[in-house]
Amino acid sequence: MAREFELCPGRRVGGDHPCFIIAEIGQNHQGDLDIAKRMIRMAKDCGADCAKLQKSELEYKFNKKALERPYTSKHSWGKTYGEHKRHLEFSHDQYRELKKYAEEIGIFFTASGMDEMAVEFLHELDVPFFKVGSGDTNNFPYLEKTAKKGRPMVISSGMQSMNTMHQVYQIVKPINPNFCFLQCTSAYPLQPEDVNLRVISAYQSAFPDIPIGYSGHETGIAISVAAVAMGAKVLERHVTLDKTWKGSDHQASLEPNELAELVKAIRTVEKAMGSPIKQLLPCEMACNEKLGKSVVAKVAIPEGAILTLDMLTVKVGEPKGFPPESIFDLVGQKVKKNIEEDETITEQVVENHVKKVKC
Repeated sequence: MAREFELCPGRRVGGDHPCFIIAEIGQNHQGDLDIAKRMIRMAKDCGADCAKLQKSELEYKFNKKALERPYTSKHSWGKTYGEHKRHLEFSHDQYRELKKYAEEIGIFFTASGMDEMAVEFLHELDVPFFKVGSGDTNNFPYLEKTAKKGRPMVISSGMQSMNTMHQVYQIVKPINPNFCFLQCTSAYPLQPEDVNLRVISAYQSAFPDIPIGYSGHETGIAISVAAVAMGAKVLERHVTLDKTWKGSDHQASLEPNELAELVKAIRTVEKAMGSPIKQLLPCEMACNEKLGKSVVAKVAIPEGAILTLDMLTVKVGEPKGFPPESIFDLVGQKVKKNIEEDETITEQVVENHVKKVKC
């Protein structure tokens, strides 16, 4: 069983604990603090465990030329990429306000630290865990410094190889054992043929001592529900209030009704996973009593006869008798009274019968 750890105060992940559901607001708040609060409230109302944003200190994430690059996309909030990103970036005080709001309404709050200085701020903000976005998963100095902060880590694996993920594991594990990997493909929106859910199983085999999860950018909820059925212990999905809003992430995000349906479906699937022990359940007893079959006499059988297979058949019988799986055990047994054709074979008519205990 995968190792478990406390991701947020009082909330463990891995093992038999429920999937931890992260509503990734990212920068779908349009740079508007009130919209961000509405989205945090929406995440709470829909049943998500955590609302997450993305925090950058832009001069540490981008070089000057990247920030000065003209940005003419229909999703742009400025003439240059720097102007665009600055419009979407909340200040430290705004982050403190958002975290306080999340605490007031009762949902965990964190952010992806998109550069080392952002991680420093989030550490000061006292977020419960660090989210490492796919773009920093192969940024080994960043990983090492983040791991040394001692907070739990959720690490996405978009754009990476299995070899890189082994390196990530070897860097983080000795420093900070409380982390998990999320299977992820960095495309927006993500097509089903590029999801590769089987990587979840590959990660579970390669890293059996950490929980494995899934970060999805597909449309709809079916694939994410399947990921949980495969054992994903942390699930992250982008969310929005309106898919038609400006911004490249909205199309790959879930609107409130979809997020609520996803949470409901995940909790239903978790209940349905149940026990690995196969046995007749109490809820099946009524059906078994009504339709469960028994061994019956195919022909009239005289007292003292030795049962052969051609004397027996299987039908829904009244009263109940030997179950169908006992038919071969009855062959060679002696009967101690006359049995009419079509009569149920019961324990009372078989000589020296010893009831076998089912395991």
